[in-house]
Amino acid sequence: MTPSAADPSRTNEIPDTSETSKTSKTSKIPETSEKLVTSEAPERAVGVGPHPLPWPEGEHWDPELLQHGDRRNVEDRFRYWRREAIVTELDAHRHDLHVAIENLEHDANIGSVVRTANAFGVGAFHIVGRRRWNRRGAMVTDRYQHEIHHPDAADLIAWAREQSRPIVAIDLVPGAMPLEHTTLPRNALLVVGQEGPGVSAEILAAADLVVGITQFGSTRSINVAAAAAIAMHSWILQHAEIPDGPVR
Repeated sequence: MTPSAADPSRTNEIPDTSETSKTSKTSKIPETSEKLVTSEAPERAVGVGPHPLPWPEGEHWDPELLQHGDRRNVEDRFRYWRREAIVTELDAHRHDLHVAIENLEHDANIGSVVRTANAFGVGAFHIVGRRRWNRRGAMVTDRYQHEIHHPDAADLIAWAREQSRPIVAIDLVPGAMPLEHTTLPRNALLVVGQEGPGVSAEILAAADLVVGITQFGSTRSINVAAAAAIAMHSWILQHAEIPDGPVR
């Protein structure tokens, strides 16, 4: 739920309606309270400014970014790099995992799923249904990923069979096995459905595995973007080489 914006009509004065102070129209909030209300935390700078001279040499450097700075949503190791150079570097280390999202109703969660796929080095993401999708949640991370579009579920299923990729549907349906106790195939195609309807019946019927995330509360399900993130991270724990030590 989005927090409501502050009312611009509010001031640092509160009307005084008491019987003992009818001659006074208002009473002022103490000065210290005003400071607490109006003070704001400084904004954290994102990215880096122009690169100092002399500039580094190499084809992966972007002259425009070197000159004007790099405020993109990328790891520090990729600062000032051309987008194509970043994609090439990522391609050399991507995981053999794909994730598909059904886009039958223009789901706003797709961007978050794509952003997580980028963070986990997923080989490619698939959009099933509508070609256009809400990219806001992706935070531009889709520009560094490989996107494959399928007009319908049948096309996705045919692609998976042709590529010998097991389809793993993520949904809380009767017969779904606990994700926590399931070994995911190394070359899995994880599929999540729409928020609400879940994975389509056609994909559920064709899936090699149907798994669900074990829950312990009162809600019927968790957000589809959160479910996708949990499923991808489960694959990471099973198959990725995770280095020891600090993550930063």
